[in-house]
Amino acid sequence: MTSTLDQLLRQLLADAVAIETDEVVTLAPSRDVVLPGKAGILALITLDNGHDHTKPNTFGPKGLANLNAAIDAALAREDVVAIGITGKPFILTAGADLTGVPKLTDREQAVNLGRIGHGVMRKLVDGGKPSFALVNGVALGGGLEVALHATYRTISAAAGMLSTPEVFLGLLPGWGGNFLLPNLIGPDAAVKVVVENALNQNKMLSGPQAVELGIGDVLLEPADFLEQSLLWASKVLTGEITVERREIDRGEAWDAAVARGKAFADAKVSGAAPAPYKALELITKAKDNDRDRGFADEDEALADLIMSEELRSGLYAFDLVNKRAKRPAGAPDKSLARPVTKVGIVGAGLMASQLALLFARRLEVPVVMTDLDQARVDKGVGYVHAEVDKLLGKGRISSDKASQLKALVSGSVDKQESFADADFVIEAVFEELELKKTIFADLEKIVRDDTILATNTSSLSVTEMAADLAHPERVVGFHFFNPVAVLPLLEIVRAGQTDDASLATAFAVGKGLKKSCVLVKDAPAFVVNRLLTRFLGEVSAAVDEGTPITDADAALVSLGLPMPPFVLLQLVGPAVALHVAETMHAAYPDRFGVSSNLAKVVAAGKSSFYTWGADGKPSVDPEVAALLEVGDKPITADELRTRVLSALAEEIKLMLDDGVVAEAHDIDLCMILGAGWPFHLGGITPYLDRSGIAEKVNGTRFLPKGVASLA
Repeated sequence: MTSTLDQLLRQLLADAVAIETDEVVTLAPSRDVVLPGKAGILALITLDNGHDHTKPNTFGPKGLANLNAAIDAALAREDVVAIGITGKPFILTAGADLTGVPKLTDREQAVNLGRIGHGVMRKLVDGGKPSFALVNGVALGGGLEVALHATYRTISAAAGMLSTPEVFLGLLPGWGGNFLLPNLIGPDAAVKVVVENALNQNKMLSGPQAVELGIGDVLLEPADFLEQSLLWASKVLTGEITVERREIDRGEAWDAAVARGKAFADAKVSGAAPAPYKALELITKAKDNDRDRGFADEDEALADLIMSEELRSGLYAFDLVNKRAKRPAGAPDKSLARPVTKVGIVGAGLMASQLALLFARRLEVPVVMTDLDQARVDKGVGYVHAEVDKLLGKGRISSDKASQLKALVSGSVDKQESFADADFVIEAVFEELELKKTIFADLEKIVRDDTILATNTSSLSVTEMAADLAHPERVVGFHFFNPVAVLPLLEIVRAGQTDDASLATAFAVGKGLKKSCVLVKDAPAFVVNRLLTRFLGEVSAAVDEGTPITDADAALVSLGLPMPPFVLLQLVGPAVALHVAETMHAAYPDRFGVSSNLAKVVAAGKSSFYTWGADGKPSVDPEVAALLEVGDKPITADELRTRVLSALAEEIKLMLDDGVVAEAHDIDLCMILGAGWPFHLGGITPYLDRSGIAEKVNGTRFLPKGVASLA
């Protein structure tokens, strides 16, 4: 860089460092490596924040300043022929440290964040010495971008987390990714990495996949990755190896790739989040931009997003999922938890079988299922064994592990024999209160006095379930979400009598299952099902009044929800939705209705309001349409959105007033992890605040200004 530009960069870095943040500083120590083959001295910079792999390196202002100084020192030395950058074991870097972003108060600070990253990293290109990124492990966001700036890249075959996840958070790759990737691997692959993978639950690339795409120049084995990388670098420098890059098609294929990315973004977020569209704009411009213009455009686009309400909501959601979920509010001291060495499951149906597999895989303790007859038991155990075989077939577990899991899961019709020595027994039977009470009464005669009795009820009162027991203090709600193996939320319900030791044990089990646990009060339908039932109830009421089903679904597309309401109804199951609606109507008849049309659909044995064509598109099932009796008062899309969101704002306020959860943060965490409420919206309460509906309905915001929003 010119001295003037370097002075500007130093000033920007100094200004950024002056902003108080909680940055865990990544150091950039450098050591000389004498390359084999008389290739010369390589200055090897190792990024390291001083912690183990559980706390990855990140680039905050101080970390970037350290990297900048290390690169400058290497460039200033005449005896250094090349620069290498690698990371501590298993980690290059996990990208930018975002803890300081909410403290950026004006747009110029946000623009400077992009300029700093570009200014430091482009020295690997402009410094006049070849540079090598030795990607030994995790390389996310800015971590992958620093590698992209290098002249050459080696990648470990063991590297398993390479991506640009920024779009998922409401950002975009702001340090070169939108320009460098399409010009390195082509627009089609760049759109896949930057937009499609990010919006597809932040899908990662493995080392081999990254090399196959052209992100890496060579794939090397992990055992001696550093040594082989340095040997490969020496051969490149001496001319023994010539690296050839693929030719990029700058014709119609570029435009087609961007169009495909836009269609994918529309399907995922329906225009409700600006980040993927901004990224696609930059990829479009990268077709003709030079590097300077491309980086300047990134700086401006990054600043636009940083100063947006959507980004602040996305960072709030990120913090919820990565921090609050690991420290559940209200959970008792973990030292009170009792050990769980055997698990019993009452029931052997689909949900019970999913639970059996989960408990066996995560806790690695014996799990026994019981049911009314041997045929049901055998079917449940058979399901578990079949799922284990699928995991083995996909290479996700070894044959030894498969044998171990199968041995851990058994079944019996004899509850006495099965549960007498169990530490934790969970029922997973039909949602009928008297049935569950009978099951618990029978269990109490069999199990020890301190055995945890858990219920997977989705809406019934856990307190009432335990009311007639001699030891109601050991009963807890353990509400999973379907599919059990996929959705991370576990609502842990404290009944009126539950003691701290039982609750602590429940949280310890939930953590062992690798679930994100939220403590909820024993209130009808708890959190997720209560809000989804209110949501579906308002939509169903609008349809009953005369709004066409397809119009009702289309009206809510702009929210960017994971699926339209009547598709969600199919996933939940009309019969289940009806049962929960009836439960909620009994508890709160003034706010929760029961759709007569839904009841007719259930009575007719229909599993959906839709049929699906060969093109994958839904249309209203003619047989369902013939069942419906609707009014003549349809409402507009705007009216329906307002109606639904207003109802949710009212219900959340009532839940918080009643202490169903500790804070609005827990409502958001539940809806993100249990209902797929869009991450980019920050959960539900930031959206209700941002749209003004919270204040209109309740007279106040759910969250203070500056929390999930601009200050």
